[in-house]
Amino acid sequence: MELLLKVALATLCATSCSGLRAPAPRLRATTTRVAGSRVVDGSLDVDCLVVGGGISGCSLAHNLHRGGVDVVLAEARDYLGGNVISREADGFVWEEGPNSFATQPSIVRIAHELGIDGDLVFADESLPPWVNHGGKLHPLPKGRGGKGPQGQLELFALAGELLSWPGKIRAGVGAFLGHAPAPATGEETIREWVTRILGEEVFLRCIDPFVSGVYAGDPETLSMKAALPKIARIERYSYDIEWNKFGALFYGGLARQVELTKERKAAPPDPGQDKSDSTPDPAWVDFEYGNPGSFKKGLATLPRAIAAELGQPHDAAEVNGDARAKLGWRLTGVEKTATGYAAAFDTPDGAVAVTCRSLVSTAPAHALKGVFDDVLPGAKPLFEEIRKNIGRDAGVYHPPVCAVTVAYPKSAFKDVELPNGFGNLRDLPGFGSLNPRTEGVRTLGTLWSSSLFPGRCPPDYNVLLNYIGGSRDVGLADLDEAAIVDEVDKGCRAVLLADGAPPPKVLGVKLWPTAIPQYELGHLDIIRRLEDAEKTTPGLYVCGNYKSGVAFPDCVTFGYDHAKEVAAFLASK
Repeated sequence: MELLLKVALATLCATSCSGLRAPAPRLRATTTRVAGSRVVDGSLDVDCLVVGGGISGCSLAHNLHRGGVDVVLAEARDYLGGNVISREADGFVWEEGPNSFATQPSIVRIAHELGIDGDLVFADESLPPWVNHGGKLHPLPKGRGGKGPQGQLELFALAGELLSWPGKIRAGVGAFLGHAPAPATGEETIREWVTRILGEEVFLRCIDPFVSGVYAGDPETLSMKAALPKIARIERYSYDIEWNKFGALFYGGLARQVELTKERKAAPPDPGQDKSDSTPDPAWVDFEYGNPGSFKKGLATLPRAIAAELGQPHDAAEVNGDARAKLGWRLTGVEKTATGYAAAFDTPDGAVAVTCRSLVSTAPAHALKGVFDDVLPGAKPLFEEIRKNIGRDAGVYHPPVCAVTVAYPKSAFKDVELPNGFGNLRDLPGFGSLNPRTEGVRTLGTLWSSSLFPGRCPPDYNVLLNYIGGSRDVGLADLDEAAIVDEVDKGCRAVLLADGAPPPKVLGVKLWPTAIPQYELGHLDIIRRLEDAEKTTPGLYVCGNYKSGVAFPDCVTFGYDHAKEVAAFLASK
C-alpha cells in the first residue's frame, strides 16, 4: 500500500539507521542491509490504535487493554499525560498543568482498577473560591448549604458584598421571577446569556473570572451552549416547568438537582464486584460527586500508572520498545486499507507503519493538520475553519497559558480575617482566588494548592499555582520566564501578600503555547460536521478534549465510554 511504501522509503533514506526494536504484538518484518546499517521494513498490526497520550488517550487505552482489546497507544512526547505534569522537590509537590478534578465515578473507578485509589485525596468542599474585587476577597456564591434547596437559595441570594444591591436585585429577578427569552436565531456567547438572565454585574464579577479560570478564554467569543452546556441546560429545565412561564432560573436549577439525584440513585456506582469475575472486589473509596480531588503526589499519578500498565514505567531508565505505549511517535499520515486503516509515524527509531482495524485520535486539533487529508477530509474544519464573526481563521483556537507555581512563607500573607467566618487569609481557607479583568491583575487565577490537599509543602509555607495568559492576553507568550514570574508576583502582592513580603520561591514555570481548546461560536457546528464525516469511515474516530470536554473528569469519562463503542465496533467485524 502507498502509505506502507512511504514508510519503507523513509526508513531506507534515514541518515541514522540503528534498527527498530520489535514492537509487540504481531510484528511482520524483513531485514535488509544498506551501507552497513541494519534497516527494518515492517508494520505493526493491532486491533485498535490510539493516537495521543493525554488523559483522554490514556484512559481509553487503559479501558481497551483491560477489556482484552489488542491496543497500542502512540504519543508524540516522551511521557504520557499530555498537559498533566506533577513535580516534587524539597518537600514541595506541585502541578504544571491542571491542578485538580471534580470527582466523578469514572475517576474513582479507574483509580481502583489501577490500584492507586489509596492515593486519592479530596478537598474540603465547603471552602469556596474567592473573587478579588475592590481590594477585598469575596467568597464566590456557591451555597454553603450544599447541593440541595438550601444551597440553591444561597447561590441565588448572592449574600455578601461582591454584588451591589442593584446587582443583587437584577440577579434575583432573573433567578426567581423570569427573564427575556433567548434570541430566536443565532448562538449566544457566555456574556450574552448571563447578562440576559442575571445581569451585567453578575457577569463581570462572578462569571467572567470563572470563565477565565476554567477556559483562559474570552466570554465574548465562547459559546454558552458549547462551553458551559450543563449551565445552559438549566434554562431549558426552567421553561419545562409548566407554571414557570418566564423561565425563572432558580426553579430549573432545583429541577436539575432532583433529576441528578434520581439518576444517581437509579444507577449508583457498583464497586462491590467485577461482573466478569466471581471474586468480590474491595469497595471503592468514599467520595462526593463534584468534590475537588487529586492524588497524594499529584494528578500525574494516573497517567504514570497507565504507562506502567502498558509497559512504560515512569522510573524506567530507557524507553521500552516492546511496550503497548509508544513514546516519541509522531503521526504523519493515515490512509484506508481493505481491513481498516494504516498510520505512518516518525519515531526515534525511524519511520514506522501501523495497520489497525480501528483508529482513535485523541491528539490536539492543532496537531492534526494534513494528517487525515487522504481518509477524512471532513476533519479540516478543526484546523482550517474561518469564523469572521469572532476573528478566527484557523479552526479550533488554543491560546497560550503559563502555569507558574510559587511559594511564600505563611507569615508573608495578609493577617486579615476573611468574611463569612472562613478564617484568616494566612491559612488560605478556600479553593483559590479569581481576578475579574476589571481589577487590573494580569494573573487569571491563583489556586491555593497547599490548602486544598495535604503534603504539598512544608508547614510554614503556602503554595500557589497561578495561571496567566489566555485568549485575552496572548502577548504573555512573548515574555521571558523572569518577566512572567514578575507579573505573577505582582498579582500575588496585590491580592494576597502583606507589605514587605519576601520574593517568591519559584517552583515551576511552564508555558503551554497551545493550551486549552476554545469552545467559541461555531464550535458545535464544526463538531457536527466532523461527526457527519466520520459516518463514512467506520472504525475511525477523531476525538479529544475539543470534542468531549476540557475538564479532567470529562477526559477520563470519555475513555470509559468510548472504549465500549470501539469494542462493539470490533466485535461486529
